[in-house]
Amino acid sequence: YGVMGSFGCRFYNPNLPTAITGTGHRLLLGSKEYLSEKGYDVIYGDTDSLFIKLKEGEGENAAENANKIALDLNNYWAEKIQSEYGLKSYLEIEFEKYYEKFILTPARGSEAGAKKRYAGVLIDKGKKKLEFVGMEFVRSDWTRLAKEFQVELYNKVFNSEDIYEWLRDFVKRVKEGNYNDKLVYRKRLRKDVDEYTKNVPQHVKAARLLPKAGGTVYYVITKRGPIPVELKHTDIDYQHYIEKQLKPVADSVLVLLNESFDSIVQSDQLSFF
Repeated sequence: YGVMGSFGCRFYNPNLPTAITGTGHRLLLGSKEYLSEKGYDVIYGDTDSLFIKLKEGEGENAAENANKIALDLNNYWAEKIQSEYGLKSYLEIEFEKYYEKFILTPARGSEAGAKKRYAGVLIDKGKKKLEFVGMEFVRSDWTRLAKEFQVELYNKVFNSEDIYEWLRDFVKRVKEGNYNDKLVYRKRLRKDVDEYTKNVPQHVKAARLLPKAGGTVYYVITKRGPIPVELKHTDIDYQHYIEKQLKPVADSVLVLLNESFDSIVQSDQLSFF
């Protein structure tokens, strides 16, 4: 697929990668239609996978039931490909994993689900594990504060625990400096700091304050702006972390509960008046 779609390849043919993606798209849509006719709710699909909601009672033997669904799909496509094209099907649709609980977070600024951005309680060999895909927890450009906040928040949501008082208390503890060791950003310099001229990124601004900067820059946001951890940074801008690290993480799931980070946190502030 890759070389056939590359101009540098002597066998370059744009029709091949187009045909591959088109076929994959058709297979997903066809599988979705088949499953819907069987009474299954297909909640998400991406590239080469479908996420379906099992029927009532099927979760007790999830792996067994999911493998049966995969087998039914393989048989369906084998018959269809044979009848329509007279060819043998070499498709291998497999059951990959089972989430006991699942959240597909919306794209920011939209109510629609974002691609490759979800969290779920994964059941693996009888054990439960919280898994994140495409979210802040797995990204290197977010602080430990945001990642640990996200894990705790989603655990509470999945376990139907009260999050309102916990959210307000978490913000309070951030402002009190209880998480100062988790506020560090890290980002790698892609070129010399002097080569950045327009729209200078935060990590470059921090790096320029050091006598010699290179590799990965570790910095915090203060009321003076980004400061490398090697320099004094007691004037931390806590509001920055609340707005840029906590709020986006919280709102991605709170919107599904018809709530917002601001409404919950500000209600605590208003209670003092």
